[in-house]
Amino acid sequence: MRILLTGSAGFIGTAIGELLDADGHDVVRVDLMLPMAHGAAQPPAGTHQLDVRDAASWTALLDGVDAVCHQAAVVGAGVKVGDLPDYAGHNDLGTAALLAAMHEAGVGRLVLASSMVVYGEGRYVCSEHGDQVPPPRAVAALESGDFENHCSVCGRALGWALVDEDARLDPRSSYAASKVAQEHYAAAWVRQAGASAVALRYHNVYGPGMPRDTPYSGVAAMFRSSIERGQAPQVYEDGGQMRDFVHVRDVAGANLAALRAVLEAPEGSYAAYNVASGHPVGILDVARLVAEGTGSGLAPEVTGGFRLGDVRHVVASPARAAAELDFTAQVHPDQGLPAFATAPLRA
Repeated sequence: MRILLTGSAGFIGTAIGELLDADGHDVVRVDLMLPMAHGAAQPPAGTHQLDVRDAASWTALLDGVDAVCHQAAVVGAGVKVGDLPDYAGHNDLGTAALLAAMHEAGVGRLVLASSMVVYGEGRYVCSEHGDQVPPPRAVAALESGDFENHCSVCGRALGWALVDEDARLDPRSSYAASKVAQEHYAAAWVRQAGASAVALRYHNVYGPGMPRDTPYSGVAAMFRSSIERGQAPQVYEDGGQMRDFVHVRDVAGANLAALRAVLEAPEGSYAAYNVASGHPVGILDVARLVAEGTGSGLAPEVTGGFRLGDVRHVVASPARAAAELDFTAQVHPDQGLPAFATAPLRA
């Protein structure tokens, strides 16, 4: 297959490109090399340094392409109102421009990088009153140290449950809103263009080549950086937040499986899949596993602090990806996170 890969020089894009190369595909690499992601680094050899927002001007790169794997995006929590134009421009406009260029070039197959953040809060259950849909947590409650979501009937703290792809979309940050928009643009393009697309909702991605101490860094990288500075990793809230951490090698594998599926899919088909390890882990345990991998002896410090826009729990069901894409993650966080503690990172 000839695959156009956007965001090819990024953390996830690099891993995908390497796997596509190893699988014998012809990869057309595109990356804008945004300074916030790459610093002053030069584009890797063979990379077309182009902006997806200007895709109409480089449609020649789409000649002969079988499918596009769209990873390019501004990422991070997007906690400042001033971040909104960057997310809307690079993510929303960029995706729309790319889809229009694909249609012009006659390319009708897409794999889109989405995110678990589209769900907002995860799935919650009261032991007495069943499924609940909690509102955003109140600032006053967070400041008082009450980090849980509560049952609207009895007030008890809610337990978490696995989120499947049919869950409602409820973005809680500007980044999350942009990811929902990307999915909606892709779904509209599928219907209007007679195309097919797969959106992959990544959960917390980690692994070798992860950026160090940038807005693109994940919490596992931040824990590691603290330890390397001789500081205990700082854990927000009470550390009980449940997440799913998936290795970048598995994310690349999910993209390869999705590309195979989308090329065989009938016209007009759109589907979204969770990409997760299937092994939920608490944030405090993530900090402990990373600390153990460094051999530093530093214990995590639970700060009780919080960030607006963060959610309490969001844990994915990987069942649909296993059934329909034949994808199952191979790296368990219990092994992957300690190994990550000494893996090479990018500056």
